[in-house]
Amino acid sequence: MISNDWKDRLSGEFRKPYYRELYSRVRDEYEHYRVFPKASDMFKAFELTPFSEVKVVILGQDPYHNDGQAHGLCFSVTPGTDIPPSLKNIYKELKSDLGCREPDNGYLVHWARQGVLLLNTVLTVRAHQAFSHRGIGWEQFTDAAIAALNEIDRPIVFMLWGRPAQQKEVMLTNPKHLILKAAHPSPLSASRGFFGCRHFSKCNEFLIKNGISPIDWQIPDIREMG
Repeated sequence: MISNDWKDRLSGEFRKPYYRELYSRVRDEYEHYRVFPKASDMFKAFELTPFSEVKVVILGQDPYHNDGQAHGLCFSVTPGTDIPPSLKNIYKELKSDLGCREPDNGYLVHWARQGVLLLNTVLTVRAHQAFSHRGIGWEQFTDAAIAALNEIDRPIVFMLWGRPAQQKEVMLTNPKHLILKAAHPSPLSASRGFFGCRHFSKCNEFLIKNGISPIDWQIPDIREMG
């Protein structure tokens, strides 16, 4: 299901016992329960942001578990779906930091296509049951992806929002990379260090300094999407 250059980086995981068990478990979940995102979107983050094009990594936890939201990118929802509270707070920080206006949607594909890997550490979830697929093997798989990115011989920006994402910092040992840490953008914690973190401008300053084109963080309105 991964057909671009991520396949070479992750092919070894597919042959490991844990992944065979994970595959069997997830297949069974899709057969007997409602699971998000749809199976064809499970690896969407890898599909839209090839390994060779990753400039920025934003880590989420598990997918949104309500109807019509998840489509394989962390924090992102399908067009026409209400913008979730955490993403609204991300948009508020973008406005404060870079002057971006809040768009009429939460569809973050515009970021993914520029090299922003929007990776959940768990890639599936049972409908209306948050964290229901935590601990079944996805974390080992996504850790392998993070480890592969850590080894890249070019600068990458890692945005670690909240404690679960920040636990991955121990894996990020490459001095070429920039690690940005802040509170999670959830309404429960955004006021404790996410607002005012200026991660988006710091990210672009770092990319430009290293000769890499910056990210256009302005999400277009639905009518502007191609």
